[in-house]
Amino acid sequence: MPEKEKKQLAKPSENKKTEKKRPKRKKNSNYNIFWIYGIIILGIIGLQFWDFGGKPEDIYWNDLSQKIKNKEILKITVVNKEKAEIVLKPEVFRDTAYKKLVEKKITEKGPHFIFQISSPEVFHEQLQKIQEDLPVSEKIFYASESRKDIMGEALGWIIPIGILVLIWVLIFRKMGGSGGMGGGIFNMGRSKAKIFDDNTTTKSTFKDVAGLEEAKQEITEIVDFLKNSEKYTKLGGKIPKGALLVGPPGTGKTLLAKAVAGEAEVPFFSMSGSDFVEMFVGVGASRVRDLFAQAKAQAPCIIFIDEIDAIGRSRGSKNSFNSNDERESTLNQLLTEMDGFETNTGVIIIAATNRAEILDTALLRAGRFDRQIVLDLPDLNEREEIFEVHLKPIKSSEKLNKRSLARQTPGFSGADIANVCNEAALIAARKGKEVVEGQDFIDAIDRIVGGLEKKKKIITPEERKTIAYHEAGHATVSWLLENSQPLIKVTIVPRGKALGAAWYLPEERQLTTEEQFLDEICATLGGRAAEEVVFNKISSGALNDLERVTKQAYSMVSFLGMSKEVGNLSFYDSSGQEFQFSKPYSEKTAELIDSEVRKIIEKEYIRAKKTLTNNMAKFTELAESLQQKEVIFTDDVEEILGKRTFKNPHTEDAINGLKKDRENIRKENENKPKNNKEKPEIR
Repeated sequence: MPEKEKKQLAKPSENKKTEKKRPKRKKNSNYNIFWIYGIIILGIIGLQFWDFGGKPEDIYWNDLSQKIKNKEILKITVVNKEKAEIVLKPEVFRDTAYKKLVEKKITEKGPHFIFQISSPEVFHEQLQKIQEDLPVSEKIFYASESRKDIMGEALGWIIPIGILVLIWVLIFRKMGGSGGMGGGIFNMGRSKAKIFDDNTTTKSTFKDVAGLEEAKQEITEIVDFLKNSEKYTKLGGKIPKGALLVGPPGTGKTLLAKAVAGEAEVPFFSMSGSDFVEMFVGVGASRVRDLFAQAKAQAPCIIFIDEIDAIGRSRGSKNSFNSNDERESTLNQLLTEMDGFETNTGVIIIAATNRAEILDTALLRAGRFDRQIVLDLPDLNEREEIFEVHLKPIKSSEKLNKRSLARQTPGFSGADIANVCNEAALIAARKGKEVVEGQDFIDAIDRIVGGLEKKKKIITPEERKTIAYHEAGHATVSWLLENSQPLIKVTIVPRGKALGAAWYLPEERQLTTEEQFLDEICATLGGRAAEEVVFNKISSGALNDLERVTKQAYSMVSFLGMSKEVGNLSFYDSSGQEFQFSKPYSEKTAELIDSEVRKIIEKEYIRAKKTLTNNMAKFTELAESLQQKEVIFTDDVEEILGKRTFKNPHTEDAINGLKKDRENIRKENENKPKNNKEKPEIR
């Protein structure tokens, strides 16, 4: 990149025409007014139970009758026909016998005691009976009084209503999304997007994204559109409105968007497609409007919508009986905001999906998503770069060959490679090692591809022999066919659900010929063919093999036009609208397709048996070696079956590289000190 353009990227604020002052966003606060409401309610309830002093003591009838006889009572008041308040005479109250009442801050006016009555009539009879012998002038007569507990009655209906309101608010806060900009019942229609700007730091940059050079170049150009828009518009061009990141899962779409957030010097709004959809009608469309309103206020900026297929599904498709009106209204609002009457100057939208075929065509047209950036699975060189990124935090051996690791992980995505590195570190720690070595990475790859080893699984000698000949059949047929994938290793140690497995190194090609398809089918059927040739019977061990060859053969006939009887026809639906009530061909054509598939599979099965029969001695030697060693590699197969005579530079380089890598690992293990906790097995 020229030095002038680098300076422009480094200091975009120098461009006065495109510079805009943006108010700093206030930091999120944890303040919530509901805490104040809760404290007030608890305070009111506490007042009812708090003892502030001056509370009368409870008294029983025996004590009360004794005080009446001793002429200590001044007056008695029956309150609400429930309790009687007892007031002592002033001279009696001053007596030291009632010192406790003074300590409780009970005044001379009282009441000093409380007597709980069951019935006013019974209390009246008891009071008259105990004063029978007293003259009328000395008798004590009680007064009745009605009082209302206003606070208690208020709390009696306020607390239940408050509890119901609290539950209602909590439920709606949950449904509206707790926290963030969209949290709360009154903010349900607001956008839940996370904002990355000058006040927010993010660790991801383009240096953290290995490979994807073409995608990074296009993304970098989009960011540059916002920083130096005059550079592109002075010739009459228009800044693209959106870019769609498309690719299989794990290829780095979200990671690339995070890198944009870290590299861009403009506000970056990040949101998932599922964040727009709620159970309430109109919430999704409202959040779309609020998102674009915030973006326009802080333009120039970038909006990122991850997994946009959650709201961008095609409308009016054949599977429309599963449609959702709320999703459609959200999509309609998004279409309007992206290209409606109102202009979104300085707002660029980036979206990501791994199901671009199901998106609505109106969303993909020019003027909305002007660019589609495809992120494929990484090739050999890109995998090596990805390993370098993920190996930085791992304490690995200095002799570790990253090229070797990349060579042994064909078809792995960036997420898979990250998982390999993490799994290798865990395996090394489990073995008590100080650094992660090449053998740990190989074990990690085997663990991810095949599953966990099950060496203690109970297998009879007959079953073990059948498994060995089955896997040897795969290895022999694949080694002797020109277009089959080169073998890395084959094992009869159970892994996951498989009782045995063979690892191959697929050629990284973009096109597959009919001959290559047929050789792969033949090699896959080698296990079943070996069982029939050696034991004259077959087992259930070929289930996965049969499933694969059936799908592959049907793909050749019905999708790729590789059948002379069916012709150059394809019934593949690239639009993704797979839910159909009827097949796109007649019953006669369906019978023809089934017949052609059977012919292909039967022909390759016969070829696999013939290949094994013609090389029976070598095939048997390979199977016996596999029973003894449990794991055999390319070297062992080459020693028994001989070198492959087919000239393929890619295959030869790959096989030679694998041999060299395994030799280095063997030497590394041999040079280890003998006091290691565990010496890993060479695989």
